[in-house]
This record gives sequence, C-alpha cells and structure tokens, in this order.
Amino acid sequence: MEQKSAWVEFKNECLADKLFDILVFLLIVLAVGVTFYPFMYVVSISLSSGAAVNKGLVMLFPVDFNLSTYKMVMNYKDLWVSYGNTFYYTFVGTFLNIVFTCLAAYPLSRKRFFLRKKMNFLLAFTMYFSGGLIPTYVVVTGLGLYNSRLAMILPVLVSAYNVMICRSAFESISEELFESAYLEGANDIQVLYKIAVPLIKPTLAVLTLYYAVARYNDFFSALLYIGKQNLQPLQLFLRRILLMASSEIMQSSGSATAASAAAQSTIQIRYVCIVLSMVPILCLTPFIQKYLVKGTMLGAVKG
Repeated sequence: MEQKSAWVEFKNECLADKLFDILVFLLIVLAVGVTFYPFMYVVSISLSSGAAVNKGLVMLFPVDFNLSTYKMVMNYKDLWVSYGNTFYYTFVGTFLNIVFTCLAAYPLSRKRFFLRKKMNFLLAFTMYFSGGLIPTYVVVTGLGLYNSRLAMILPVLVSAYNVMICRSAFESISEELFESAYLEGANDIQVLYKIAVPLIKPTLAVLTLYYAVARYNDFFSALLYIGKQNLQPLQLFLRRILLMASSEIMQSSGSATAASAAAQSTIQIRYVCIVLSMVPILCLTPFIQKYLVKGTMLGAVKG
C-alpha cells in the first residue's frame, strides 16, 4: 500500500518535482554504489583463488571460490594475540568511557551545581585547545604507562564532545522526577543510576557505539605508547601487514604449506586481514542500530 501511494504521489507531481525526485534517487544510488563497491571488492578478493587475483580476474564477485588464504591467515598466532588485545582495550575502555562520561555529564546538567558554568566553559575550551602531542607523550611516559595496557585506556578516558551529548540528554529529563526522588530520600548517586541513566539508554547506546568504534580502530595510541608486540592491538597488526610485511604470514606458514603459500597474492592476504578486522563491528552494529537516530536526536535544538 505504501509503495502504491508513493507511486501515485509521484505521478501527481509536477515535472520539476519529478525531475528533482529522480535526481535525488540517482544520487542515492550513486552514493550506495561508491560506498558498497570497495567493500564488495575487498571481500571478493579475499574469497578468490590466488591465481585469479594475480591475473586480475576479480572485478566484483569472487572468482574460483577459495578459503585457503583465510586458513593461512587464521593460523597466524599474532593475529589472535592482537585480536585479544583489541577486545580487551575495546570492552574495558568503552565501559570506563561510559562510566566517566556519565559521572562528568550529570553534575554539569544540574542547575544547582555551583561550578556548572565554569566547568562547562573549561569542557568546551578543551575541544579547541589542547596541550599537544609531545606534552601528552611526556605525561604518559612520565606516569610510567609506556608499554602498559593503561596507556591505551587512560589518555582517552573521556571525550568532551560525548560529554556534551550526554549532558544534553540528562537536561532533557523532567526536573520533577529528580525532585520527587530527592523528596523520597534518594541521594545523587541513587538518582543518577536508578533514574537518570535508565532514561537516557538510547543516548548511551549511541555513545557506546562511538566509543567502541573509536577504541577498536585506534592504532595511533598503540603506535606511540606500545612497543611490545604482545600488547599491540589488531589495528597495529593490520597496519604492519598492509604497509610493511605481508610476506611474514606466508613465511610463518611452514614448509608443509609452502607451495600453497607461494601461490597466494600478498594483496589477497592484506584484504583477508581487512575482512577479519571488520567482522566484530559488522556483528555489533545491527543490534545497536535502532538506537542511532533516536539517541542522536535527543537534546537537539529545534528550529
């Protein structure tokens, strides 16, 4: 019924509106194609045979479907070590991000907090001015965090922008709810975790996704502060494979699979690593997608 009504509405439009709708539709199709093709190409390369990849036969869909490269890469021990490190940094870091973001945003949303205006100004100030990369490195290393897991978590514990989003969500809650809770004898901690936080779950879901994706994709912090290979995250491993040493996986495959390893394309190994690095985010996004629009629009200013 909706499709029919949309078609009837389109037929009843004037020529200028029809041309505009067609133009918008073509632009959307173009945007989807430009976005989807590189992803499909990477997946197709990873699922094709090494001979087909070397001959340039893969354009859109896999040619000579083959999983030997996946088996080779997945037998590489450093991949799983970096995966474990990334999961640790993502889960622990995101949990602490959300906790400290709520602890920072809640008092800034309360009008009775006497430092509210000054702290909000200082929070906004940090978005435009920072100490710089070298002072930050000196502080982190001076605290003894170099080659420590905490170096991947503490320096980016709170995002000023995300605190502002969370603060706006807290401000959108009716003040009568807080007053009723205080009259019942609740303290600020109880009000925060039993009333305020449950009411902004869509916003927290969005912030969780923001923080988790940022944590998962973070390689620059590891590049600066993590020298030990057994502590490096997946993105740093992927960077090493893409830019420096794709052949190390083939060399590590051993003499038993030397012949099959020799047939593999280095670019195919790189693309397999890219696909494997995307799997967790692709699995997580569908479960949190329903909160994206609602959570992002909370606290928005109406024109």
